[in-house]
Parts: sequence; C-alpha cells; structure tokens
Amino acid sequence: MNTTKIIFVRHAKAQYGEDDRTRPLTDEGLRNRAIVVETLKGRKIDRFLSSPYKRSTDTIQTVADFFGMQIETDERFRERKVGTWESGWLEKRWADFTCAEEGGECLASVQSRNMEALKEMLADYAGKTVVIGTHGTALATILNYYDNSFGLDDFMRIVGWMPYIIELTFDGERLLDKKELAYVAAQLD
Repeated sequence: MNTTKIIFVRHAKAQYGEDDRTRPLTDEGLRNRAIVVETLKGRKIDRFLSSPYKRSTDTIQTVADFFGMQIETDERFRERKVGTWESGWLEKRWADFTCAEEGGECLASVQSRNMEALKEMLADYAGKTVVIGTHGTALATILNYYDNSFGLDDFMRIVGWMPYIIELTFDGERLLDKKELAYVAAQLD
C-alpha cells in the first residue's frame, strides 16, 4: 500500500494583535519551534505547505530550513475569520457548523475550504509526506471531517497546545490512522 502522510503543525504561541494575519510568535513560540525540528528531523519530507498567516509559516520555517526546502502557502488553510468575541459563540458554532457571529466565518466554511485544499494535496502528493502549518480551528474542522464525534470538548483539549503536531496517514482520501506526535501546553493569556 502506498500511503500518504500529512503532518499538521498547529502554530506555536503567537502575540495578540489587531491584524490576525501578521501576528508574530512570542519569544516562547520562537523557542518552541525547536520541538518541531526535533520531532520531524528523522523523517523524509516531500513538501512544506502553510496557511499564509505569519504565525503558521514562522512555526515551520525552522524545520523547512533544516530540510533546505521552501514553504508554499495556500489561502485555503487560513484561520477562521473572527467576528465578535462575545461569549457563547464558541459553543454555538460547535453545536451548529453553519452558525457564525456577525462578521465571522462558520465552521462549515472553514472545513469546506480546508478539505478542498487537503484533498488536492492528497491527490498531488500521493505516497509522499507533506507538512502543513495550520491553526487550531482549521485543524479541528479537518479532524471533525474524519471523525464527526470530534467536537467542542476535543477542540478545548487541544486549544492551548502550541505547537501541536499530528500525523494523519491516508490511502487515497481515506484516513487510515492519526497519531499525535508532540505538543507544548502553552500558557494562555
């Protein structure tokens, strides 16, 4: 069997700021990139891909440099567009994937664009290993796609893991296995 491995790396801890796309990693986040290198250095990696958001590309840049490879970005792997921060919306979104706050993006939309990109990667890189820099919500919707019991409680388990590295093994588009490789329980502000 010629399996494909997709290794998702949820970004390391980032600074908070107004522009979600350009938020840099904190000093802690910068240090924790070493865990990504340590976890992946003994593998054969065929491609590095990432959300275009700075915190995602910066998290995998050190390991891409280790392998002497470039990171390509794909807008479809970006984080969910956030509207209001009013309480209660997290639970509403996870209860109904089509629900979104004003100015925000629903989880169904996040899942749809992430799965479109992932399926393209699975077709284009069949039998290869691809590392994808991603975000907590984006990754959670992918995990939910393959296991619809993955819900709010599961998301809350991983929300503070920055970075979080998980390997998914596929036969075509069929998920065969998932394995958590490493994570850092970051101090949430």
